[in-house]
Amino acid sequence: MDLIFEKSVPGKKLTILPECDVPEVEFDPAFCRSKKLNLPEVSETEISRHYSRLADRSHGVNDGFYPLGSCTMKYNPKVNEDAAGLDELTDIHPLQPVSSVQGWLEIFDTAEKYLREITGMDAVSFQPAAGAHGEFTGIQLIKAYHTANNDTKRNKIIVPDSAHGTNPASGSMCGYEVVSVPSSEEGGIDLEQLAAAVGDDTAGLMLTNPNTLGIFDRNILKITEIIHNAGGLCYYDGANLNAVMGIVRPGDMGFDVMHMNLHKTFSTPHGGGGPGSGPVACKDFLAGFLPGIRIGKTDAGKYDIEAAPDTIGSVGLFYGNALVVVKALSYLLTLGREGVPEAAKNAVLNANYMKAKLEKVYTVPYDKGCMHEFVISAVDIKKETGITALDIAKSLIDYGIHPPTIYFPLIVHEALMFEPTETETREELDKAVEVLLKIHEEAYSNPDKLHSAPHNAVIGRPDEVTAARKPVVRFDFGAEE
Repeated sequence: MDLIFEKSVPGKKLTILPECDVPEVEFDPAFCRSKKLNLPEVSETEISRHYSRLADRSHGVNDGFYPLGSCTMKYNPKVNEDAAGLDELTDIHPLQPVSSVQGWLEIFDTAEKYLREITGMDAVSFQPAAGAHGEFTGIQLIKAYHTANNDTKRNKIIVPDSAHGTNPASGSMCGYEVVSVPSSEEGGIDLEQLAAAVGDDTAGLMLTNPNTLGIFDRNILKITEIIHNAGGLCYYDGANLNAVMGIVRPGDMGFDVMHMNLHKTFSTPHGGGGPGSGPVACKDFLAGFLPGIRIGKTDAGKYDIEAAPDTIGSVGLFYGNALVVVKALSYLLTLGREGVPEAAKNAVLNANYMKAKLEKVYTVPYDKGCMHEFVISAVDIKKETGITALDIAKSLIDYGIHPPTIYFPLIVHEALMFEPTETETREELDKAVEVLLKIHEEAYSNPDKLHSAPHNAVIGRPDEVTAARKPVVRFDFGAEE
Protein backbone atom coordinates (compact mmCIF):
# COMPACT_ATOMS: atom_id res chain seq x y z
CA MET A 1 0.00 0.00 0.00
CA ASP A 2 1.37 3.39 -1.02
CA LEU A 3 2.01 6.04 1.59
CA ILE A 4 -0.03 9.23 1.34
CA PHE A 5 3.17 11.02 0.31
CA GLU A 6 3.65 8.58 -2.56
CA LYS A 7 0.17 9.42 -3.84
CA SER A 8 1.03 13.10 -3.92
CA VAL A 9 0.96 14.91 -7.27
CA PRO A 10 1.95 18.61 -7.46
CA GLY A 11 -1.07 20.82 -8.09
CA LYS A 12 -3.75 18.56 -6.66
CA LYS A 13 -5.90 20.24 -4.03
CA LEU A 14 -8.13 19.32 -1.16
CA THR A 15 -10.11 22.08 0.49
CA ILE A 16 -11.55 20.92 3.79
CA LEU A 17 -11.07 23.96 6.00
CA PRO A 18 -13.77 26.65 6.19
CA GLU A 19 -12.92 30.22 5.37
CA CYS A 20 -11.20 32.04 8.20
CA ASP A 21 -13.79 34.01 10.21
CA VAL A 22 -11.35 35.93 12.40
CA PRO A 23 -8.74 38.58 11.52
CA GLU A 24 -5.57 37.09 10.09
CA VAL A 25 -2.32 37.75 11.91
CA GLU A 26 1.11 38.09 10.32
CA PHE A 27 3.81 36.44 12.39
CA ASP A 28 7.37 37.63 12.81
CA PRO A 29 9.36 35.94 9.99
CA ALA A 30 11.95 34.91 12.58
CA PHE A 31 9.42 32.43 13.95
CA CYS A 32 8.25 31.11 10.56
CA ARG A 33 9.50 28.26 8.42
CA SER A 34 12.02 29.14 5.77
CA LYS A 35 10.65 26.49 3.43
CA LYS A 36 7.14 25.46 2.50
CA LEU A 37 5.60 22.73 4.66
CA ASN A 38 5.99 19.48 2.74
CA LEU A 39 2.43 18.16 2.80
CA PRO A 40 1.01 15.61 0.35
CA GLU A 41 -1.06 17.05 -2.50
CA VAL A 42 -4.03 14.76 -3.07
CA SER A 43 -7.71 14.95 -3.93
CA GLU A 44 -10.53 14.44 -1.44
CA THR A 45 -11.38 11.09 -3.02
CA GLU A 46 -7.80 9.88 -2.66
CA ILE A 47 -7.45 10.90 0.95
CA SER A 48 -10.82 9.34 1.83
CA ARG A 49 -9.88 6.05 0.21
CA HIS A 50 -6.41 6.12 1.73
CA TYR A 51 -7.61 6.33 5.32
CA SER A 52 -10.43 3.87 4.68
CA ARG A 53 -7.85 1.34 3.50
CA LEU A 54 -5.74 2.00 6.57
CA ALA A 55 -8.78 1.41 8.78
CA ASP A 56 -9.46 -1.88 6.99
CA ARG A 57 -5.90 -3.00 7.77
CA SER A 58 -6.16 -2.38 11.50
CA HIS A 59 -7.74 -4.69 14.07
CA GLY A 60 -9.66 -3.24 16.98
CA VAL A 61 -12.17 -4.43 19.54
CA ASN A 62 -14.94 -3.67 17.07
CA ASP A 63 -13.38 -6.05 14.54
CA GLY A 64 -12.96 -9.17 16.60
CA PHE A 65 -11.61 -10.88 19.70
CA TYR A 66 -8.76 -8.85 21.22
CA PRO A 67 -7.36 -10.75 24.26
CA LEU A 68 -4.21 -8.67 24.72
CA GLY A 69 -3.01 -9.65 28.18
CA SER A 70 -2.54 -6.91 30.77
CA CYS A 71 -4.05 -4.30 28.48
CA THR A 72 -7.83 -4.65 29.06
CA MET A 73 -8.91 -4.15 25.45
CA LYS A 74 -12.64 -4.28 26.14
CA TYR A 75 -15.61 -2.86 24.30
CA ASN A 76 -16.30 0.77 25.17
CA PRO A 77 -19.92 1.95 24.97
CA LYS A 78 -20.49 4.62 22.34
CA VAL A 79 -22.64 6.67 24.70
CA ASN A 80 -19.44 7.67 26.45
CA GLU A 81 -18.06 8.99 23.17
CA ASP A 82 -21.25 10.97 22.65
CA ALA A 83 -20.92 12.49 26.12
CA ALA A 84 -17.34 13.54 25.45
CA GLY A 85 -18.38 15.10 22.14
CA LEU A 86 -20.94 17.52 23.57
CA ASP A 87 -20.35 21.08 22.37
CA GLU A 88 -20.75 22.35 25.92
CA LEU A 89 -17.64 20.35 26.84
CA THR A 90 -15.51 20.75 23.74
CA ASP A 91 -16.05 24.47 23.10
CA ILE A 92 -14.07 25.35 26.22
CA HIS A 93 -10.58 26.77 26.68
CA PRO A 94 -8.49 25.60 29.65
CA LEU A 95 -7.48 29.20 30.43
CA GLN A 96 -11.05 30.41 30.81
CA PRO A 97 -11.92 31.99 34.16
CA VAL A 98 -12.87 29.45 36.80
CA SER A 99 -16.26 31.09 37.14
CA SER A 100 -17.07 30.16 33.53
CA VAL A 101 -16.16 26.44 33.77
CA GLN A 102 -18.08 25.44 36.88
CA GLY A 103 -19.69 22.52 35.04
CA TRP A 104 -16.31 21.12 34.03
CA LEU A 105 -15.01 21.43 37.57
CA GLU A 106 -18.07 19.56 38.82
CA ILE A 107 -17.24 16.75 36.38
CA PHE A 108 -13.73 16.48 37.76
CA ASP A 109 -14.94 16.71 41.34
CA THR A 110 -17.60 14.01 40.81
CA ALA A 111 -15.16 11.70 38.98
CA GLU A 112 -12.65 12.13 41.79
CA LYS A 113 -15.24 11.18 44.42
CA TYR A 114 -16.14 8.01 42.54
CA LEU A 115 -12.50 7.02 41.99
CA ARG A 116 -11.65 7.69 45.61
CA GLU A 117 -14.46 5.35 46.62
CA ILE A 118 -13.33 2.63 44.21
CA THR A 119 -9.64 2.83 45.17
CA GLY A 120 -9.87 3.56 48.90
CA MET A 121 -7.67 6.62 48.45
CA ASP A 122 -8.18 10.21 49.67
CA ALA A 123 -7.13 12.47 46.78
CA VAL A 124 -6.73 12.28 42.99
CA SER A 125 -4.82 14.20 40.32
CA PHE A 126 -5.96 13.80 36.71
CA GLN A 127 -2.84 15.34 35.17
CA PRO A 128 -0.83 12.21 34.22
CA ALA A 129 -1.46 11.30 30.60
CA ALA A 130 -1.28 7.49 30.83
CA GLY A 131 -0.18 4.53 32.89
CA ALA A 132 3.60 4.86 32.79
CA HIS A 133 3.23 8.61 33.29
CA GLY A 134 1.10 7.87 36.35
CA GLU A 135 3.74 5.45 37.66
CA PHE A 136 6.42 8.12 37.31
CA THR A 137 4.20 10.65 39.08
CA GLY A 138 3.39 8.24 41.92
CA ILE A 139 7.05 7.46 42.56
CA GLN A 140 7.79 11.18 42.51
CA LEU A 141 5.24 11.58 45.31
CA ILE A 142 7.07 8.91 47.32
CA LYS A 143 10.36 10.66 46.67
CA ALA A 144 8.91 14.04 47.70
CA TYR A 145 7.60 12.51 50.92
CA HIS A 146 10.97 11.07 51.93
CA THR A 147 12.74 14.30 50.96
CA ALA A 148 10.32 16.35 53.07
CA ASN A 149 11.17 14.08 56.00
CA ASN A 150 14.93 14.42 55.38
CA ASP A 151 15.05 10.67 54.79
CA THR A 152 17.23 10.88 51.69
CA LYS A 153 19.15 7.66 52.42
CA ARG A 154 16.22 5.77 50.90
CA ASN A 155 17.45 5.14 47.38
CA LYS A 156 15.93 1.76 46.44
CA ILE A 157 12.59 0.74 44.94
CA ILE A 158 11.49 -2.89 45.27
CA VAL A 159 9.90 -4.40 42.14
CA PRO A 160 8.80 -8.05 41.75
CA ASP A 161 10.11 -10.01 38.76
CA SER A 162 6.54 -10.40 37.44
CA ALA A 163 6.04 -6.60 37.23
CA HIS A 164 5.02 -4.61 34.20
CA GLY A 165 8.12 -3.53 32.29
CA THR A 166 7.40 0.12 32.94
CA ASN A 167 7.70 -0.34 36.73
CA PRO A 168 11.50 -0.66 36.88
CA ALA A 169 11.80 2.05 34.22
CA SER A 170 9.70 4.46 36.30
CA GLY A 171 11.72 3.76 39.43
CA SER A 172 14.96 4.30 37.56
CA MET A 173 13.75 7.53 35.96
CA CYS A 174 13.00 8.89 39.43
CA GLY A 175 16.61 8.27 40.41
CA TYR A 176 16.12 5.07 42.39
CA GLU A 177 18.04 1.84 42.26
CA VAL A 178 15.58 -0.90 41.33
CA VAL A 179 15.77 -4.13 43.31
CA SER A 180 14.03 -7.15 41.76
CA VAL A 181 12.40 -9.71 44.06
CA PRO A 182 11.63 -13.19 42.70
CA SER A 183 8.24 -14.85 42.68
CA SER A 184 7.28 -17.80 44.81
CA GLU A 185 6.13 -21.15 43.44
CA GLU A 186 2.55 -19.88 43.80
CA GLY A 187 3.23 -16.90 41.53
CA GLY A 188 3.21 -14.20 44.22
CA ILE A 189 6.12 -12.38 45.85
CA ASP A 190 8.53 -14.58 47.80
CA LEU A 191 8.08 -13.19 51.33
CA GLU A 192 11.47 -14.35 52.59
CA GLN A 193 13.23 -12.74 49.65
CA LEU A 194 11.20 -9.56 50.11
CA ALA A 195 12.06 -9.33 53.80
CA ALA A 196 15.73 -9.83 52.98
CA ALA A 197 15.65 -7.08 50.34
CA VAL A 198 14.12 -4.28 52.44
CA GLY A 199 15.94 -2.03 54.88
CA ASP A 200 16.45 1.56 55.87
CA ASP A 201 17.41 2.35 52.28
CA THR A 202 14.02 1.16 50.93
CA ALA A 203 11.97 4.02 49.52
CA GLY A 204 9.05 1.88 48.48
CA LEU A 205 7.52 -1.03 46.63
CA MET A 206 5.87 -1.07 43.20
CA LEU A 207 3.33 -3.85 42.90
CA THR A 208 0.49 -4.96 40.65
CA ASN A 209 -2.19 -7.06 42.34
CA PRO A 210 -3.49 -9.18 40.72
CA ASN A 211 -0.14 -9.48 38.99
CA THR A 212 0.77 -10.14 35.37
CA LEU A 213 0.17 -13.86 35.89
CA GLY A 214 -3.43 -13.02 36.74
CA ILE A 215 -2.85 -14.11 40.35
CA PHE A 216 -4.14 -12.22 43.39
CA ASP A 217 -1.39 -12.42 46.00
CA ARG A 218 -2.93 -13.92 49.13
CA ASN A 219 -0.09 -12.39 51.18
CA ILE A 220 -0.83 -8.85 50.07
CA LEU A 221 -1.42 -7.46 53.57
CA LYS A 222 1.82 -9.05 54.79
CA ILE A 223 3.68 -7.60 51.82
CA THR A 224 2.59 -4.02 52.48
CA GLU A 225 3.25 -4.50 56.19
CA ILE A 226 6.86 -5.54 55.50
CA ILE A 227 7.43 -2.38 53.45
CA HIS A 228 5.77 -0.08 55.97
CA ASN A 229 7.71 -1.61 58.87
CA ALA A 230 10.90 -0.77 56.96
CA GLY A 231 9.75 2.85 56.57
CA GLY A 232 8.95 2.57 52.86
CA LEU A 233 5.75 3.37 51.00
CA CYS A 234 3.65 1.11 48.78
CA TYR A 235 2.76 1.95 45.20
CA TYR A 236 -0.05 0.11 43.39
CA ASP A 237 0.10 -0.29 39.63
CA GLY A 238 -3.57 0.03 38.65
CA ALA A 239 -3.26 -1.49 35.18
CA ASN A 240 -5.14 -4.57 36.37
CA LEU A 241 -7.80 -2.71 38.35
CA ASN A 242 -10.47 -4.09 36.02
CA ALA A 243 -10.26 -7.38 37.91
CA VAL A 244 -11.00 -6.01 41.37
CA MET A 245 -12.88 -2.71 40.98
CA GLY A 246 -15.79 -2.60 43.37
CA ILE A 247 -14.61 -5.82 45.06
CA VAL A 248 -11.46 -4.85 46.96
CA ARG A 249 -9.64 -1.53 47.20
CA PRO A 250 -5.88 -0.90 46.96
CA GLY A 251 -6.15 1.59 49.80
CA ASP A 252 -7.47 -1.17 52.05
CA MET A 253 -4.62 -3.48 51.03
CA GLY A 254 -2.12 -1.06 52.51
CA PHE A 255 -1.13 0.91 49.44
CA ASP A 256 -0.31 4.60 49.81
CA VAL A 257 -0.38 5.76 46.19
CA MET A 258 -1.48 4.32 42.86
CA HIS A 259 -2.36 5.15 39.30
CA MET A 260 -5.41 4.13 37.28
CA ASN A 261 -5.74 3.68 33.54
CA LEU A 262 -9.00 5.39 32.67
CA HIS A 263 -8.39 4.33 29.07
CA LYS A 264 -8.38 0.66 30.10
CA THR A 265 -10.55 0.10 33.13
CA PHE A 266 -12.98 2.97 32.68
CA SER A 267 -13.87 2.97 29.01
CA THR A 268 -11.89 4.87 26.42
CA PRO A 269 -10.88 3.25 23.12
CA HIS A 270 -7.08 3.27 23.13
CA GLY A 271 -4.05 1.90 21.39
CA GLY A 272 -1.55 3.31 18.94
CA GLY A 273 -0.41 5.92 21.40
CA GLY A 274 -3.62 7.35 22.79
CA PRO A 275 -5.79 8.77 24.03
CA GLY A 276 -4.95 8.01 27.61
CA SER A 277 -5.36 9.19 31.16
CA GLY A 278 -3.46 7.84 34.14
CA PRO A 279 -4.72 9.71 37.20
CA VAL A 280 -2.81 9.25 40.44
CA ALA A 281 -4.63 8.66 43.71
CA CYS A 282 -3.04 8.76 47.14
CA LYS A 283 -3.65 8.84 50.87
CA ASP A 284 -4.03 12.14 52.73
CA PHE A 285 -0.43 12.35 53.88
CA LEU A 286 0.73 12.46 50.24
CA ALA A 287 -2.01 14.75 48.90
CA GLY A 288 0.02 17.89 49.52
CA PHE A 289 2.57 16.74 46.93
CA LEU A 290 0.10 16.06 44.10
CA PRO A 291 0.82 17.68 40.72
CA GLY A 292 -1.22 20.30 38.92
CA ILE A 293 -4.34 21.84 40.37
CA ARG A 294 -6.66 20.76 43.14
CA ILE A 295 -10.40 21.41 42.94
CA GLY A 296 -12.27 22.62 45.98
CA LYS A 297 -15.24 24.76 46.94
CA THR A 298 -15.42 28.29 48.25
CA ASP A 299 -17.57 29.39 51.19
CA ALA A 300 -20.14 30.47 48.61
CA GLY A 301 -20.40 26.90 47.30
CA LYS A 302 -18.61 27.62 44.00
CA TYR A 303 -15.80 25.48 42.63
CA ASP A 304 -12.31 26.88 42.76
CA ILE A 305 -8.81 25.64 41.96
CA GLU A 306 -5.44 25.89 43.62
CA ALA A 307 -2.13 24.03 43.67
CA ALA A 308 -1.34 21.53 46.40
CA PRO A 309 0.78 23.24 49.09
CA ASP A 310 3.93 21.18 48.48
CA THR A 311 3.20 20.14 44.88
CA ILE A 312 5.88 18.40 42.87
CA GLY A 313 4.82 20.71 40.03
CA SER A 314 2.89 20.00 36.88
CA VAL A 315 3.47 16.76 35.00
CA GLY A 316 1.10 17.70 32.17
CA LEU A 317 -0.93 20.56 30.82
CA PHE A 318 -3.85 22.12 32.67
CA TYR A 319 -6.43 19.62 33.98
CA GLY A 320 -5.12 16.53 32.17
CA ASN A 321 -6.84 14.67 29.32
CA ALA A 322 -10.24 16.05 30.24
CA LEU A 323 -12.43 14.27 27.69
CA VAL A 324 -11.15 10.86 28.84
CA VAL A 325 -12.34 11.80 32.33
CA VAL A 326 -15.78 12.54 30.85
CA LYS A 327 -15.90 9.07 29.29
CA ALA A 328 -14.87 7.47 32.57
CA LEU A 329 -17.54 9.36 34.49
CA SER A 330 -20.18 8.46 31.90
CA TYR A 331 -19.14 4.80 32.24
CA LEU A 332 -19.34 4.88 36.04
CA LEU A 333 -22.70 6.65 36.04
CA THR A 334 -24.04 4.00 33.66
CA LEU A 335 -22.78 1.02 35.68
CA GLY A 336 -23.53 2.40 39.13
CA ARG A 337 -22.58 0.81 42.44
CA GLU A 338 -23.88 -2.63 41.40
CA GLY A 339 -22.51 -2.60 37.85
CA VAL A 340 -18.88 -1.85 38.67
CA PRO A 341 -18.25 -5.04 40.73
CA GLU A 342 -20.38 -7.05 38.30
CA ALA A 343 -18.06 -6.04 35.45
CA ALA A 344 -15.05 -7.16 37.50
CA LYS A 345 -16.67 -10.49 38.37
CA ASN A 346 -17.52 -11.18 34.74
CA ALA A 347 -13.93 -10.39 33.71
CA VAL A 348 -12.68 -12.96 36.23
CA LEU A 349 -15.33 -15.48 35.16
CA ASN A 350 -14.44 -15.18 31.48
CA ALA A 351 -10.72 -15.63 32.16
CA ASN A 352 -11.24 -18.71 34.31
CA TYR A 353 -13.70 -20.19 31.80
CA MET A 354 -11.24 -19.82 28.95
CA LYS A 355 -8.30 -21.07 31.02
CA ALA A 356 -10.20 -24.17 32.10
CA LYS A 357 -10.88 -25.04 28.45
CA LEU A 358 -7.25 -24.55 27.36
CA GLU A 359 -5.36 -26.14 30.24
CA LYS A 360 -6.41 -29.57 28.98
CA VAL A 361 -3.83 -29.30 26.17
CA TYR A 362 -1.64 -26.27 26.88
CA THR A 363 0.92 -26.02 29.67
CA VAL A 364 -0.25 -23.86 32.59
CA PRO A 365 2.78 -22.70 34.61
CA TYR A 366 0.75 -21.66 37.67
CA ASP A 367 -2.13 -24.09 37.99
CA LYS A 368 -4.52 -22.22 40.24
CA GLY A 369 -7.55 -20.00 39.85
CA CYS A 370 -6.78 -16.80 38.01
CA MET A 371 -8.33 -13.35 38.09
CA HIS A 372 -8.95 -11.34 34.89
CA GLU A 373 -6.12 -12.85 32.83
CA PHE A 374 -4.08 -16.03 32.65
CA VAL A 375 -0.84 -17.28 31.19
CA ILE A 376 -0.30 -20.48 29.24
CA SER A 377 3.02 -21.67 27.89
CA ALA A 378 4.10 -23.19 24.61
CA VAL A 379 7.32 -24.52 26.15
CA ASP A 380 6.30 -28.19 25.85
CA ILE A 381 4.90 -27.73 22.35
CA LYS A 382 8.18 -26.12 21.33
CA LYS A 383 10.19 -29.06 22.68
CA GLU A 384 8.02 -31.59 20.86
CA THR A 385 7.25 -29.79 17.57
CA GLY A 386 9.39 -26.67 17.29
CA ILE A 387 6.30 -24.47 17.34
CA THR A 388 6.81 -21.33 19.44
CA ALA A 389 4.54 -18.86 21.18
CA LEU A 390 5.22 -16.51 18.26
CA ASP A 391 3.99 -19.13 15.77
CA ILE A 392 0.77 -19.59 17.74
CA ALA A 393 0.24 -15.84 17.98
CA LYS A 394 0.80 -15.36 14.25
CA SER A 395 -1.58 -18.22 13.46
CA LEU A 396 -4.40 -16.56 15.42
CA ILE A 397 -4.33 -13.67 12.95
CA ASP A 398 -5.58 -15.98 10.21
CA TYR A 399 -8.72 -16.56 12.28
CA GLY A 400 -9.48 -12.89 12.87
CA ILE A 401 -8.21 -12.97 16.45
CA HIS A 402 -5.74 -10.41 17.72
CA PRO A 403 -2.73 -12.20 19.24
CA PRO A 404 -2.37 -12.19 23.02
CA THR A 405 0.66 -10.72 24.75
CA ILE A 406 3.57 -13.11 24.19
CA TYR A 407 6.88 -13.74 25.97
CA PHE A 408 5.61 -11.82 29.00
CA PRO A 409 5.88 -12.04 31.91
CA LEU A 410 9.53 -12.93 31.48
CA ILE A 411 9.42 -15.52 34.26
CA VAL A 412 7.34 -17.82 32.02
CA HIS A 413 9.11 -19.28 28.98
CA GLU A 414 7.13 -19.20 25.72
CA ALA A 415 4.36 -17.31 27.50
CA LEU A 416 0.99 -16.39 25.99
CA MET A 417 -1.03 -14.08 28.23
CA PHE A 418 -4.77 -13.83 27.56
CA GLU A 419 -7.19 -11.25 28.96
CA PRO A 420 -10.66 -11.90 27.52
CA THR A 421 -12.35 -9.04 29.51
CA GLU A 422 -15.95 -8.93 30.70
CA THR A 423 -17.44 -7.73 27.41
CA GLU A 424 -16.87 -10.98 25.50
CA THR A 425 -19.73 -13.45 25.24
CA ARG A 426 -19.49 -17.13 26.07
CA GLU A 427 -20.02 -17.90 22.37
CA GLU A 428 -17.04 -15.73 21.42
CA LEU A 429 -14.87 -17.38 24.04
CA ASP A 430 -15.86 -20.82 22.78
CA LYS A 431 -14.88 -19.83 19.21
CA ALA A 432 -11.50 -18.58 20.40
CA VAL A 433 -10.88 -21.75 22.41
CA GLU A 434 -11.81 -23.87 19.40
CA VAL A 435 -9.26 -22.01 17.29
CA LEU A 436 -6.52 -22.42 19.91
CA LEU A 437 -7.23 -26.13 20.21
CA LYS A 438 -7.06 -26.45 16.41
CA ILE A 439 -3.73 -24.61 16.35
CA HIS A 440 -2.43 -26.95 19.05
CA GLU A 441 -3.44 -29.94 16.92
CA GLU A 442 -1.79 -28.45 13.82
CA ALA A 443 1.44 -27.92 15.77
CA TYR A 444 1.81 -31.70 15.69
CA SER A 445 0.14 -32.50 12.36
CA ASN A 446 1.27 -29.58 10.17
CA PRO A 447 3.92 -27.45 11.91
CA ASP A 448 5.13 -25.88 8.65
CA LYS A 449 1.77 -24.15 8.29
CA LEU A 450 2.18 -22.48 11.68
CA HIS A 451 5.80 -21.56 11.04
CA SER A 452 4.75 -19.53 7.99
CA ALA A 453 1.58 -17.97 9.42
CA PRO A 454 -0.22 -15.71 8.96
CA HIS A 455 -1.37 -16.58 5.45
CA ASN A 456 -4.47 -14.40 5.07
CA ALA A 457 -3.18 -11.13 6.52
CA VAL A 458 -2.14 -8.07 4.54
CA ILE A 459 1.39 -8.51 5.89
CA GLY A 460 2.90 -11.93 6.44
CA ARG A 461 6.01 -12.46 8.56
CA PRO A 462 8.06 -9.27 8.55
CA ASP A 463 11.70 -9.17 9.58
CA GLU A 464 10.84 -8.19 13.15
CA VAL A 465 14.44 -7.87 14.34
CA THR A 466 15.29 -5.34 11.63
CA ALA A 467 11.97 -3.56 12.15
CA ALA A 468 12.74 -3.17 15.86
CA ARG A 469 16.38 -2.19 15.50
CA LYS A 470 16.24 -0.13 12.30
CA PRO A 471 12.69 1.25 12.06
CA VAL A 472 11.85 3.49 9.11
CA VAL A 473 9.36 5.95 10.58
CA ARG A 474 9.99 8.96 8.36
CA PHE A 475 9.32 9.48 4.66
CA ASP A 476 12.42 10.37 2.66
CA PHE A 477 11.68 13.43 0.54
CA GLY A 478 15.18 13.36 -0.93
CA ALA A 479 16.97 16.56 -1.90
CA GLU A 480 13.79 18.65 -1.62
CA GLU A 481 13.60 18.27 2.17
